[in-house]
Amino acid sequence: MAFADTLKQLPPAAHLAELHLLDAAGEWVATIENKPGKAGALAVYAALAARHCGHIDAAAAEEGLRLFAEHTEAARAHPGSHPNIDRLFDIIASGKRLAVKLVPAL
Repeated sequence: MAFADTLKQLPPAAHLAELHLLDAAGEWVATIENKPGKAGALAVYAALAARHCGHIDAAAAEEGLRLFAEHTEAARAHPGSHPNIDRLFDIIASGKRLAVKLVPAL
């Protein structure tokens, strides 16, 4: 399934301004904003957090790579071009676990 089709099946994320990813110590790692070019990644990460008890671990990252569909292969072929997908590769390789903090839109 193409990424555009996958997005239609994910829960809506319009109610979010952004989400924050935190490491095991609770330190900020990254922010994904709800803006053009990032809204799809925000929807994927929010859905993964909902399905995986508020965290992105190796299992969630594997699922995320499937959800990103054709963009996963593009990220694999061109490291750095899709940082939100690269982060999933890193989680799988390192065994890290990131907490997800959802930030509602005002």
